[in-house]
Amino acid sequence: MKRLLLLMLGALFGVSCATNPYGEGIPASYVPLLDAALEETPRADSLRMLLRETPRAEREAMAYLIAWMPRGDRDTMSLELLRENVHYACLARKEYPWAKSLPDSVFLNEVLPYAVVDEVRDSWRADFYERFAPCVAGCTTLREAFEAVNRNLRDRVQVDYNTLREKTNQSPAESMRQHMASCTGLSVLLVDALRAVGVPARFAGTAAWHDNRGNHSWTEVWLDGEWRFAEYYYAGLDEAWFLPDAGKASPDDRAHAIYAVSFRPTGDWFPMVWSESSREVHAVNVSQRYVDLYAARESEQVKQGTHVWVSFRMFRDARHASESGDRVAANVDVFNADGLQVGGGRTAGPTQDMNDVLKFLLEKNRSYLFRYTDGADRPVEMKVEVGDAPVTVDGYWE
Repeated sequence: MKRLLLLMLGALFGVSCATNPYGEGIPASYVPLLDAALEETPRADSLRMLLRETPRAEREAMAYLIAWMPRGDRDTMSLELLRENVHYACLARKEYPWAKSLPDSVFLNEVLPYAVVDEVRDSWRADFYERFAPCVAGCTTLREAFEAVNRNLRDRVQVDYNTLREKTNQSPAESMRQHMASCTGLSVLLVDALRAVGVPARFAGTAAWHDNRGNHSWTEVWLDGEWRFAEYYYAGLDEAWFLPDAGKASPDDRAHAIYAVSFRPTGDWFPMVWSESSREVHAVNVSQRYVDLYAARESEQVKQGTHVWVSFRMFRDARHASESGDRVAANVDVFNADGLQVGGGRTAGPTQDMNDVLKFLLEKNRSYLFRYTDGADRPVEMKVEVGDAPVTVDGYWE
């Protein structure tokens, strides 16, 4: 009987070793994924060695990255960078209580990844771990950690929005070297800073707003089992200026839908306006969540009576401000008295229905600045006092 038991254990051990040739700590489900990934790369032997040399507690994380990383990264990315990224991601999970409690699927896909979109693969993880550890030292929850990082991010990295940045999809090092970035670069910074201290985050955005006013990128944070949105400049959760635009997204229209990035393949891809032909960055369509959120927010504000509709029209000049053909299509941004943007949109042009008017739902009894650029490319700023009643504001192109 004893001999039979030993034979059975030996057989089980043999099966276990046969089904997982990549070592202890890597679930058997990874075997076919790693087999397929390593079959396609000239660095298969080096990556197998990397897996064997990775500490057992970090091995599944390393396997996850190798299994799902883009082909170009698998063939050329620095192995030391991979090793450093895995080590500090696992260190954050070990160190912080909110990271310890994360589901494995969330940690692996929204904390562990070494990149956000297609930016240059920088060695940012160790730097950001040390840079933001003091910010979260007294935190005990995911939300506290998120707020601590978001509030301190700009001062810690010294980067501001600026259209003079070198390129759209900048890495953290590129943005910090220039002290400037686009909304894409700023979102990359926020995602990486949050991930560095174990807060799940991902990149989100749209290729174009509903009125073709341009693209935008921001960050989503996983809190209390759901995704919330935030921006580089701290404004709180789900409070960014662009919600009214996001609320008009078209889930079935790729050009006007909203996507959130995933490291793991999803069967869909993120529409990067800076690299329109690329299908390398995986994504999920999250448009409906924004549509539903804004509808609920708008309904609640109207119901409570705290906000009022402000209509904005653009005409050629003061003498031509009555007929449909007198109207001009122009981009308009709205800021509150604190200088924070609270809305944006595009006015109706001469061929659109006269009832098609750009509207903003703004808080009552407040001052706002409406900004646009006129036909001579001059910046125009209009101060508008909003009271208790709806109001219509006219701007002039000439």
